[in-house]
Amino acid sequence: MGNRQNVMIKGTKDGFILKLNDQCSYDVLKEELIEKLAVQYKALDDDHLISAQIEVGNRYLTNEQRHELKEIVRSQKSLVVEEILSNVITVDAADILIRQHEMSSMAGIVRSGQVIEVDGDFLLIGDVNPGGTIMAGGNIYVIGKLQGIAHAGCYGNNEAVIVASQMIPSQLRIAQHLNRAPDMDKNEQETHEMECAYIDESEQIVVDRLQVLRHIRPNITKYEGGR
Repeated sequence: MGNRQNVMIKGTKDGFILKLNDQCSYDVLKEELIEKLAVQYKALDDDHLISAQIEVGNRYLTNEQRHELKEIVRSQKSLVVEEILSNVITVDAADILIRQHEMSSMAGIVRSGQVIEVDGDFLLIGDVNPGGTIMAGGNIYVIGKLQGIAHAGCYGNNEAVIVASQMIPSQLRIAQHLNRAPDMDKNEQETHEMECAYIDESEQIVVDRLQVLRHIRPNITKYEGGR
């Protein structure tokens, strides 16, 4: 059958990478994987577990195929599959990614008891009243008073930020982190300039001047101009 190279095995300091050809049929690939693993790892100590990462390139794998490949590798008792990497995603997964990178906007007031939830960034031109809630998978921008609850990065994005013209919330959340706003009198509330909230290096939510945003989150915009 010739010198087949549908399966390439590369050793690293952390274990092994199994590079699988994305041009041959799945059945041919599976057959060669079984053969090469049997030769490569038959002399290894079963008591010493080695990490294996599978890379399948531009091949789409069904859940059943992913499970089967993992079982083939796991049959070599010394190997443990850490992850399977593919350049291909489903239409549903692509749609989720698109929504998470989109910005939704609204002009108006988020009133008490109202909950706004979006997958990506959210821009509100208006106020968030006490008891109102905004939840966003990305960043939250409020051109107005933020007096209610804002939860940015609500699906686990620690890099998300919250920006408001007047940052006087009842509660701030970023990913799993929570920060209740300190008590302040009415005069202090009215003098607040535009501010941003973010998670700092100590894993705490910090509220600071908007000007720091371009330093702490330089990738928040792709615009190259300005200083």
